[in-house]
Amino acid sequence: MRWGVITFPGSCDDQDVVDSLKFDLQQTVEKLWHKDELNGEFDCLVLPGGFSYGDYLRCGAMARFSPIMRGVVEYAKRGGLVLGICNGFQILCEVGLLPGALVRNAGLQFICQPVHLRVAETDSPFTRNLKKGQILKIPVKHGEGCYFADAATLERMRKNRQILLHYVDAKGKPTAAANPNGSVDNIAGVCNEERNVFGLMPHPEDACNRLLGSDDGAKLFASIGAAVADRVKRRG
Repeated sequence: MRWGVITFPGSCDDQDVVDSLKFDLQQTVEKLWHKDELNGEFDCLVLPGGFSYGDYLRCGAMARFSPIMRGVVEYAKRGGLVLGICNGFQILCEVGLLPGALVRNAGLQFICQPVHLRVAETDSPFTRNLKKGQILKIPVKHGEGCYFADAATLERMRKNRQILLHYVDAKGKPTAAANPNGSVDNIAGVCNEERNVFGLMPHPEDACNRLLGSDDGAKLFASIGAAVADRVKRRG
């Protein structure tokens, strides 16, 4: 499959995503620049982590106005798969492709550590290869990763099963101690109602090789690959 990885001013994990996809998962990847129009055919677009525009305003608030984002929004509306990681998750919330917002960590400090995640839903292209309740170990590294949504939005998300990942302890319990940033309901990753746009704060690209301590991130990328393969099969 063909992946597009978008670089914004201040992106710092774009090359990590490219390397993980190319060398760990043997995928075809094209790097895209934020000022360009979105051209070409892609099976999945990735908005990577970093500090777009230096986070001088709200995280992701300026990146949403980059020219390429017009194409990303249209691509998503046509059903294209979009993955936002960390800062990419923030951008997808700012542009309105995902509900809620990411705010300053509850402890007001930057966090960089491995965390445990529990898979809540598997009927999405991003989690289809996983099992409900499965525990993943993937690192986080962010200062504004506290997920927030108002009560009405949360109720709608629960009804539509849009919460795909929760922060948990090693035994799978969603405790306060296992929540690294204070996210409401220990939410670590959510999708849109159509289930083709997914954002998460943990970094799967940093967990694609056991030499890094975990290859659980590769399981998320493999799920996307399986979903794309199914789409191609149905078309054929």
